[in-house]
Amino acid sequence: MTTVAIGGSILSSEIRAWLDHDALLFDRVSHGASAIVPTLGRAGLFGIGVPRHLGGDGATLADGVRAIAAVSARSLTAGFVFWGHRTFIEYLLQSPNARLREKLLPDLLAGRRAGATGLSNAMKFLNGLEALQVTASRRDGTLCLDGKLPWVTNLRKEGFDVAAAVQDDDSKPAFIVSLSSDDDGLVRTADLDLMAMRASNTAAIAIDRLAINEDRIIHPNAGNWLPRVRPAFLGLQCGMSIGLAHRSLCEVDSLIGNGGVLAAAATGLTAELAALEEQLLSPLDGPFFIEQPVALFQLRIRLAEIVNQSLQLELGATGGKAYLSAPGEGYQRRLRESAFIPVVTPSLVQLETVIEAHRRRAAEREIA
Repeated sequence: MTTVAIGGSILSSEIRAWLDHDALLFDRVSHGASAIVPTLGRAGLFGIGVPRHLGGDGATLADGVRAIAAVSARSLTAGFVFWGHRTFIEYLLQSPNARLREKLLPDLLAGRRAGATGLSNAMKFLNGLEALQVTASRRDGTLCLDGKLPWVTNLRKEGFDVAAAVQDDDSKPAFIVSLSSDDDGLVRTADLDLMAMRASNTAAIAIDRLAINEDRIIHPNAGNWLPRVRPAFLGLQCGMSIGLAHRSLCEVDSLIGNGGVLAAAATGLTAELAALEEQLLSPLDGPFFIEQPVALFQLRIRLAEIVNQSLQLELGATGGKAYLSAPGEGYQRRLRESAFIPVVTPSLVQLETVIEAHRRRAAEREIA
């Protein structure tokens, strides 16, 4: 991905100007939260990578990653919201429930209603790191749900749909459902008190005797479906790292040009970032990352490391001015944003844990 692609060919001049103007506001306060989804929707960004017959542009999932990167380069808050929304759309695209998809997709693509992934707990469950936190009982053909989702982004106060993984009350497999902010029994908390990205509509959800019918099931078997949707979940998420790293390296380039002691390090990181993007995006629309999830985990980890290294280079290139409130506010915002990259689910520690377990199993098989 080139600097031009991030700044120009994907985003209109109006969207670029809006993000540049409001990025600090989105980071510090929640006042601008209600504008993010409708503005990105009107710009057609949610339809990137969605088939034409479903209302999208017919491009690839890799193009969706590029779009998230382009937004994240200017505001990680908006990029984070974009990721959650576009990932929920992807769940519908990969769902066998055509009726649910037809019902929800038009408003999601237009940005009239927010979509939230809600499957962070499920991704940890898939890797054996955590039990599911929503359970179901069946009463007269109706599903009755109880539990909580402790951290979900894009819970827009004006209305949202959210995916959740549910543990059944009998021997049936866990399943994935779509819940609505209009459902009786669903309560959105106040926004979580985040250190940054405060306009991301991030909150918790409490679920108490929430009754739905089976027509709200995105997929009836979470264990079979989650590995297939995980490349989209993580691939789109990597767009945030790519965008933030690109922006920081562009700032370094503008400060040092082609010379100085930092030039070699900046050139090396830029080249590695381009190579990692290629490794992520080229196979993303195929089966490779379904069959080789560890390769995707390793890409996510290295991209997060490059974000950190890029911000350190930017600090060195900026000097003491980065520590002053007004002249350093752009860098300071990106530094706060970068602190989120290692902890967004699956966190780097969780991924390293899964990779280490994979290595142990491989070693045990070799011994046997």
